[in-house]
Order: sequence, then C-alpha cells, then structure tokens
Amino acid sequence: MPHFPRVVTGLLTVLLPACANLSTTPSPPLTFVIVRHAEKAQDDPRDPMLTDAGRSRAAALASALADAPITAVYATQFHRTRQTAAPTARAHGLPITVYDPGQSASILAARLRQSHRAGHVLVVAHSNTAPAIAAALCGCEVAPMDENEYDRRMTVRLAGNGAATLTSESVP
Repeated sequence: MPHFPRVVTGLLTVLLPACANLSTTPSPPLTFVIVRHAEKAQDDPRDPMLTDAGRSRAAALASALADAPITAVYATQFHRTRQTAAPTARAHGLPITVYDPGQSASILAARLRQSHRAGHVLVVAHSNTAPAIAAALCGCEVAPMDENEYDRRMTVRLAGNGAATLTSESVP
C-alpha cells in the first residue's frame, strides 16, 4: 500500500485546482430592464390602449433590446403595459407573463430574482410602480416617476456575487 498515498496525492493535485475554479467562476449576469408603459390614449379611463406615439415607443424598445438575451417579459394585465411589452416579447418568441400591479414591489422583486438566474428580463410597469420595482431589485433609492414621464429606462444588473447596480437613462 505504499503507492496509495502517492495516487491520492496525485489526484488531489489535479482535482483541487479544478474544484477551486468551479467555486470562483462568476455566475452569468442577470439584468432587469424596467420601464413604464408607453404613452396611453384617452379611449378608456380604466384601461386605455396606446397612442400612435406609444406604439412607436414600444417598437423602439423592442429595437433597442433586439440583441439582448431576453429570457422573460413581464407586464400587468392592462392593455397599455401588454402593448408596450408585446413587440419585445414577439421579437424574442416569448410569452408575456402577467403580474399583479397591486403586489408589493419587494415581493415581485424576490419572485423575479428567484425565477431568473441569467439573461435580460423586461418588466413593463406603471409610473407609480416602476421606480419601486427598480429600487427593490437593486436595493437602492430610485426617484419617483412623474405621470407624464414615458422615456425612463431603468436597468438593474446583478453580478454573480449578488451586487446590484442601477443605471437610468432617458430614451426617445
């Protein structure tokens, strides 16, 4: 049995570095893109459709995300959010997952984080919920959104170690 320790030592010399590499390999990034629905019409006070400008904004969002690895698209049950999400979902061959806008942002954020591990997830929300969703995802403060603001795109990137960064930009 004098060769047994050398064999074990040899195996450990090969396997331990491989195991160390597995534990330090970063997880693929997870990115959430949060937007408010595009411009809404005045056709129905409870559930309006999008205006022509809103449909153009939804198409521009889909174009901007065309090369992103979109893995899921979320919207509320309202026409304006689903119509904003539809061009992106269609372009990536994905269904729109409906979420409850009355659900707390922290519960929704926890569900999103649990359900997705990599890729880009689009969340179409409302002026009174989009900033709270972004804040819950990043663990940071996010400025409120004005009722007439349709051009803010908030992107929360989660690193493999769980660190979150928020970028916010105005888009045409």
